Amino acid sequence: MGCLICAKHRGAGELAGPVVWRDSLVVVSHRLGGFPGYLFVETVRHVPFFDGLSGDEVVAVARAVHTAGRALRAELSPLFVFSLIAGRGVAHFHQHVFVRHPGTPEEVDWTWTEAPVVSEPEIDALCERLRGHFSG
Repeated sequence: MGCLICAKHRGAGELAGPVVWRDSLVVVSHRLGGFPGYLFVETVRHVPFFDGLSGDEVVAVARAVHTAGRALRAELSPLFVFSLIAGRGVAHFHQHVFVRHPGTPEEVDWTWTEAPVVSEPEIDALCERLRGHFSG
């Protein structure tokens, strides 16, 4: 079986979701499902871990994460924007960038499983707005 994230970058497989932005080094995409404001920044090149990234990839990831966070803040007005590298399930570098929505109970540390859900067209529209933040 091949890499799920490499397949995703080809528009195939169970992880394929809306692409917000891409260049030759990184892809920014929105997580599948109706939870608005959960992005992934992934390297185009298949590399399993952060310490395997090239210098150019590190810079590209950092810029994409920073832009994604600022875009999420501008479009969704969240309480917080979080970012982390934690995945062990898929050995292809990916960094999570996601929001804490207003109304999230204080006892919820990260993502709220009962957060408001929106339709696929609303996620697509959000991705289009987020994309505009990367063009500048």
